[in-house]
Amino acid sequence: MSKVDLRKMTREFLMGESKETHNVFAYIQALQETLKNFSPRSKTESRRLNIARDQLKEIKRHTRKLQNEVELLQEKLVLLEEQVGIIDE
Repeated sequence: MSKVDLRKMTREFLMGESKETHNVFAYIQALQETLKNFSPRSKTESRRLNIARDQLKEIKRHTRKLQNEVELLQEKLVLLEEQVGIIDE
């Protein structure tokens, strides 16, 4: 029976999630460009467009915050893995 390395699996999982975050920024940028090129034909459309732009700014801000938290947690994970490695030896 083979031994399962949970630390390695956890690390690979977390590293894989952080890669997806970069794609989110590409989606946000594409939406920003789409909204920028959209020309409203009425005041209602103009207001809706402004609301959409504001919401997209908030999404971008929250996404950056989440990415920073993920990076911090990855650093903590590395430290914990190193500490466990020292204890196991």
